[in-house]
Amino acid sequence: MTDTLQSTTRALMVQGTTSDAGKSVLVAGLCRVLARRGIRVAPFKSQNMALNSAVTKDGGEIGRAQAVQAQACGIEPSVHMNPVLLKPNTDVGAQVIVQGHALADMDAVGFHNYKKVVMTPIMESFTLLQQQYQTIVIEGAGSPAEINLRENDVANMGFAEKADVPVIIIADIDRGGVFAHIYGTLALLSESEQARVKGFVINRFRGDIKLLESGLEWLEQKTGKPVLGVLPYLHGLMLEAEDAINCQQVEAADHQLKVVVPVLTRVSNHTDFDPLRMHPQVNLQFVGKGQPFPAADLIIIPGTKSVRSDLAFLREQGWDKQIQRHLRLGGKVMGICGGYQMLGETIADPHAIEGEAGVSQGLGYLSIATTIEKNKCLQQTEGTLTMPNQMPVTVKGYEIHAGVTQGVSANAPLQLTDGPDGQLGCDDQVFGTYLHGIFEQQGACDAILRWAGLEATQTPDFDEIREQGIDRIADTIEEYMDLAVIWPQWADKFKR
Repeated sequence: MTDTLQSTTRALMVQGTTSDAGKSVLVAGLCRVLARRGIRVAPFKSQNMALNSAVTKDGGEIGRAQAVQAQACGIEPSVHMNPVLLKPNTDVGAQVIVQGHALADMDAVGFHNYKKVVMTPIMESFTLLQQQYQTIVIEGAGSPAEINLRENDVANMGFAEKADVPVIIIADIDRGGVFAHIYGTLALLSESEQARVKGFVINRFRGDIKLLESGLEWLEQKTGKPVLGVLPYLHGLMLEAEDAINCQQVEAADHQLKVVVPVLTRVSNHTDFDPLRMHPQVNLQFVGKGQPFPAADLIIIPGTKSVRSDLAFLREQGWDKQIQRHLRLGGKVMGICGGYQMLGETIADPHAIEGEAGVSQGLGYLSIATTIEKNKCLQQTEGTLTMPNQMPVTVKGYEIHAGVTQGVSANAPLQLTDGPDGQLGCDDQVFGTYLHGIFEQQGACDAILRWAGLEATQTPDFDEIREQGIDRIADTIEEYMDLAVIWPQWADKFKR
């Protein structure tokens, strides 16, 4: 390690005392703060474990949080911003994606041993970004103090030591025990790792800051590290979650359309539903294991990393019977990606890509058959969507699926750059598509909600909502954090 640590104008790493401490949000906000000042900045997360992913323009797959952070920087996402992505397909195994493309399925022990190998592409990607940008804001994963994961670590202090970068640690005070979290995390680090820590950030504080001041003084005296800021709890903040499902909705006096989404065991890209959570006319409800569907206008079956096993799970809950009854009563059903495949006649996995080889009978509402292939479709796409009795509207999004679906007709509702997509069935009551992000465009969202029964749609601009969320985080950071301590070389840019 260098005597003074590498200058923070080259890189800064944000680690957390726990998962969901606020690392992703803080990185996004710091990226926006720097980008506002004309500093060329990029996000980076060496290893991410999430079922929410995004597709880059060159057809690679990364964690969705890094795509949002790239937006905060004002740049296009790149596979090098998240060189290792783990997508769990069982409780003990995951698909390992390296620099945007699936490498293999590994169990936890296998990947733990593989970390020594994967550090090479991680450092290749990090070095490439450093050559292209003035600074990199890096997000850690989980906690750096997980004793059982310290060996061959590539996500937290193991990477920080290898890349020789300074670290700030964020903790969530809303969970309680914030001082124990911070002090205990620091105590479990080695001396060289402790030396890397420039200070702490306390997140989601509510109340009178004067009541916290004695604790802050104690922490600084005990650790010799400064508290760089106390960030308030941002009520109503709308920003895509890295992995956990966010059930928060906008407050509205009249939710006119009721939408239900079953939570599958390997549900993926549930950020598809964020625009519906933020829609003032939509009451979106996620339904979990053992719960019946409430009355709804529209049921949406989401994507999943394990389609056949989650189809079996859906049947185990009796949800297939509830979908059948819902259709008899005139309701609408939509499937996205894996949910689209479930609505068809069969799903075959001859190569055992997502589990045991075999064929599953689908729900049978669409005249399609899907085969899971070894090569995954990863692409951004755009085109037009034509719902029944409506004019075509423009649409764009991305596809992530290993399934190849037969039976899509030339007059499919979606006409995309690579051909027709999706299908309508059951007297236009059932609609399926591979397109993720379909609700993010006002026109496409309006068309689907009108099809589902909402007459006078008032769909907000989702991209503007996301931008406002990022700006809100950046404004909060500028007000409550001492950025000149973090970046002394740019202190003149942070004058208040």
